[in-house]
Amino acid sequence: MAGESAKISFMKRHSFACMVTFQQGRAVATHIPFVVQEEDTGLYLVSHMAKANLQTDDLHGQSCLVIFTGPHAYISPQHYERIESVPTWDYVAVHAYGMVAVCESVEEKIANVESMIDYYEPGYQAQWSSLSARFKAGMLAGVVAFRIAIHALEGQEKLSQNKSYTEQQRIENSLAGSDLHEEKALADYMKSYRAQQASNPDKDV
Repeated sequence: MAGESAKISFMKRHSFACMVTFQQGRAVATHIPFVVQEEDTGLYLVSHMAKANLQTDDLHGQSCLVIFTGPHAYISPQHYERIESVPTWDYVAVHAYGMVAVCESVEEKIANVESMIDYYEPGYQAQWSSLSARFKAGMLAGVVAFRIAIHALEGQEKLSQNKSYTEQQRIENSLAGSDLHEEKALADYMKSYRAQQASNPDKDV
């Protein structure tokens, strides 16, 4: 996956991700939605999780990895021209590396929550605004809000690019005809990828 803009676009489309940190030498992870914020000072990921989640312990200042995944599917060797072939798995993913900053003030927490409302359901903003200060305070007390300053992005698109055009067409057609949404989505992604590559091989995808 070439170019930072392509990776950021992917993260926005597949924003429910897995956040990984370390506690006492042990990896811990939580699956949560994120808001991707592009600012003059850099790239940031915004989210929050329940205070009862053990991953929130000593979260401030920790390095973390956030894994964004897209469509994926098993690829049968039956699609290949050579008999001496083995199965594989096609997928798309972006790894974001950064440093966590926990929101300390009430104002920061509110901004964190409202940025997620604006991104995921702007229509809920009116209802949110009508809620009592007491209710909001109670809700905010039960969560740990944070912002991650991203310092590196790594992307991978494994879409049978190393196979012949005929083999790629077989794979795409098989996935497109699947009853599984995930496989249909991967077929669409593969079709879009190849179309962009054909029109401009140097273009970010």
